[in-house]
Amino acid sequence: MLYVYILQGLADPDRFYVGITADSKSRLKEHNAGEVFHTAKYKPWKIKNYFAFDDHAKAYAFERYLKSGSGRAFAKSHF
Repeated sequence: MLYVYILQGLADPDRFYVGITADSKSRLKEHNAGEVFHTAKYKPWKIKNYFAFDDHAKAYAFERYLKSGSGRAFAKSHF
């Protein structure tokens, strides 16, 4: 099972990050501990939404979509 997740900054609620993981709880701990380069300077984070996938190809495709311009617009208006 893979999870595509959307993080929201607690200090800056307008800042979001999209990622993928097999263990969302430990991944959130890594983000908040500053162990992830792309999110370290914007911590702390909370999980805003996550989506579970059995199919790895679909999970990676959905993550790519959420990172695109139209995917960011979709996420902003729906989540």
